[in-house]
Amino acid sequence: MILTNNLTPDSACRTFLSNDISFVSFSNAILFDGKQVIHPERLVRYENDMSLIIDDTKSTEDKKRRRDIVVKTDVDGVYCLLSIEHQSTIDKNMVMRCGNYEMMEYLKQLKNKKNKRLGPQFTIVFYTEPKKWKGPLTLSDYLDILEELKKYFNDWKIILVDVKEIDTSKIKDEQTRYFIEAIQEMYKGNYEGLHRRIKMNRDNFIYAAIITGSLDLIRDLPEGDEIDMCEGMERMAEGFRNEGRMQGREQGILVGRSEGKLEEKRSTLKEQLEIKLGTISNNLELQLTNATLEKLNILTRNIFNITNEEDVLRIIN
Repeated sequence: MILTNNLTPDSACRTFLSNDISFVSFSNAILFDGKQVIHPERLVRYENDMSLIIDDTKSTEDKKRRRDIVVKTDVDGVYCLLSIEHQSTIDKNMVMRCGNYEMMEYLKQLKNKKNKRLGPQFTIVFYTEPKKWKGPLTLSDYLDILEELKKYFNDWKIILVDVKEIDTSKIKDEQTRYFIEAIQEMYKGNYEGLHRRIKMNRDNFIYAAIITGSLDLIRDLPEGDEIDMCEGMERMAEGFRNEGRMQGREQGILVGRSEGKLEEKRSTLKEQLEIKLGTISNNLELQLTNATLEKLNILTRNIFNITNEEDVLRIIN
């Protein structure tokens, strides 16, 4: 059984994609348009603690970076490194981060005298925030370059995949497809759409709920390795109806299911914050009262990262 208190959107996504079948199905859909080029039995988990020592006469700088998931596999006889970086928020430094990861890995490969050729790397940035990505996608997005020099500039780009825009028909594995579709339906507030995930892995449904901040959906979840979504969603819908909480989402995220829903959200968050921080100030309580449901949902998704009241205020203001 999953201990949801210990899971963040990042750790939930990493856990899901740590399954070889899920990783392969997702990667084939994104990189090969659904063609089954990568195979789970040919994946090798790759050590992704990368240390680069930059040594000069004055100082030694040790830079360590860790990527979320990295695997080594062969594509038509050529070994490649495939990695997935999960982003639940917009990171304007993402191009730099991915470029740094990859360049450090290439330098690491160069040091291995057994390598006659370097293994190419492909990093997918899997973005699951409800907002549209507005960060840079290429190195040139950070720079002003003279038109005459653009043809000489070595640009660096990221492969950004927005969960809301994935064509799930290209995902071969059923449970991986259900996972992505569940996230999409949760953001839309389309509970009828969730009914269509007939037999979904229970853990995967929980991961999707954590990623989207839809924790209400797992409160009355049936037990078992798999859940019958028709039965499970009907039970949850009944719970919502009984409490006057069954409404839609605003702009693709979980929003106002009535004033009663909004008040319950505030009350629940207040209790969680009091557990984490102790007694909260009157000012913070007032800010929570005035916060929109969108802000409260963002706070819910980041509740495990809160260490002080300032963290809360940065999110809801």
